[in-house]
Amino acid sequence: MRKITGSSPYARAPVMGAAFGLLLVLGSIVMSAHGFLAFFSVEGLMIVVGGVMAVAFMSFQASDVHKALRAISNMLKESPITHEDLHRDTMDIIGWGRVVKQKGIRALEASIGKDGIDDTFVRYGLNMVVSEYTPEEVRSMMETAADACYERDSIPVDILEAMASHAPAFGMVGTLVGMVTMLCHLNGDITGIGSNLAIAFLSTLYGVVSARMVYVPAASKLRQEVEKSRFRNQLITEGMVMLVNNKSPMCIRDRLNSFLRPENHDYYNVFGEHTQLVKNLKISRS
Repeated sequence: MRKITGSSPYARAPVMGAAFGLLLVLGSIVMSAHGFLAFFSVEGLMIVVGGVMAVAFMSFQASDVHKALRAISNMLKESPITHEDLHRDTMDIIGWGRVVKQKGIRALEASIGKDGIDDTFVRYGLNMVVSEYTPEEVRSMMETAADACYERDSIPVDILEAMASHAPAFGMVGTLVGMVTMLCHLNGDITGIGSNLAIAFLSTLYGVVSARMVYVPAASKLRQEVEKSRFRNQLITEGMVMLVNNKSPMCIRDRLNSFLRPENHDYYNVFGEHTQLVKNLKISRS
């Protein structure tokens, strides 16, 4: 069984969407200000980015914040879990069902020992299967493990959503800092008023743009991946329970097909196996 990882190639649709959005924003800047330097402020970036990072590390554990930041870099990549992966997981469980049906649980234990399962959730489930627990106990323990995985994986999503809400707020902080600095120079040298106003308004711009084009899309993308992982764990849980129940491979396939898209259902092999079984019965009777 393939281990689900986060290292995936870049997806075309997210990359094109990001490029199109940046093109519109930068194009409007060029047409309105005739240059990019007028919209660049180191001070504004320091206030917005630094403030958001500071609050994130103050509010959540550092390891979870690092996961959230990695999700930003993975936002434009392909999903690590696809419908084809679910189909392969189904085929693996069906194969294990054949081993259990023909040779028993101990043969399955020897088989998975040779294969070397990398996926931690699948390995946990197979350990439940070969430990001779009842189907109800296997379902209960695996559902608890799946819920725990979902809760842990949802924390970086909460962090990104919090960062999205904090970014505009720190943009307003930058605006207030720029306004206060400008007011302090009204009775003296007024040559710095323009630059102070630029910091003030650019901070708000950075806060809104970063929230809507970075943190919110990253949170939405990560939420989808977490839901896909939860759905996959439900499929695997159902498969493990059927293995403990010693269900036939055809029964396992028919049950797990309900988790897959119709185009991923594998009816041909089912009918082929049934036809071969009928032929074998006829030969044995003759």
